[in-house]
Amino acid sequence: MNRIVATVVVVAIAAILFRLSVFIVDQRQFAIVFELGQIVRVISEPGLHFKMPPPFQNIETVDKRILTIDSVTPDRVQTSEKKNLLIDYFVKWRVTDARAYWISFQGSERAAEERMSTLVRDAMNQAVNKRTVTEITSRAREKAMEEIRVAVQDRVKDLGVTIVDVRLRHVDFVPEIMSESVYPRMVAERKRVANEQRSIGAAEAEKIKADADRQREVLLAEAYRDAQRIKGEGDAKASAIYARAFGANPEFYDFYRSLDAYRQSFKSRSDTLVVDPSSEFFKYMKNSSGSNATH
Repeated sequence: MNRIVATVVVVAIAAILFRLSVFIVDQRQFAIVFELGQIVRVISEPGLHFKMPPPFQNIETVDKRILTIDSVTPDRVQTSEKKNLLIDYFVKWRVTDARAYWISFQGSERAAEERMSTLVRDAMNQAVNKRTVTEITSRAREKAMEEIRVAVQDRVKDLGVTIVDVRLRHVDFVPEIMSESVYPRMVAERKRVANEQRSIGAAEAEKIKADADRQREVLLAEAYRDAQRIKGEGDAKASAIYARAFGANPEFYDFYRSLDAYRQSFKSRSDTLVVDPSSEFFKYMKNSSGSNATH
């Protein structure tokens, strides 16, 4: 019986010691093995591993994934033109040397982030100070971000971390610049563009008007030419008809012309004609045959 009890106790103690000596390393973490407060090894491979039971050895883990530092408030940075900008950024970083990282920050992500944020702000000031507003907001923005990343990486390479990327998320003008400088420039630029568009529109209008006037003159000239041609043809035909009609009876033609003269002379009742009654003008009034003989 005593042997059985002893066996059970030994097995229980062995199981406890085995449980305390075995640990699992996750693929997202580094495992640091400490022996009496000193780092004896760093495990980066995931799986089942062994160590001495406490208090001889204990384990601390460090995240090996890519982490993010977000700026809490935008930083005020001055450009080479002495213009103040408000810049909001974020940083992507990861632990690559768990031993150096633990020695530098005692495993505290917050301490590491505060240190890197300070370095990023310093590098950002240097990168922005030598560039204009236009460069930092458009043309040289990518180059400035890479310059900041490289500068920070050079200063943290012994701390066990790697700066994966630095991004300037928002670049805004401070309120006083927006009100005193940018807005008037924007208004002036919009006015310039508006005046340019008006000038282009006026030029196009003049071009269209000139073309329309030219087409109008061409159409009127062609219409007048065709009208005169048709009128001439009509007059020629009318003259031919008149000639044939009046040529057949000259006396009738003379009579017709006299009637037309009477009609033109006496359009109104108030018209007065002073002429000798014996004049040839009244010959068809005196006699339908046109002779001067009286009946």
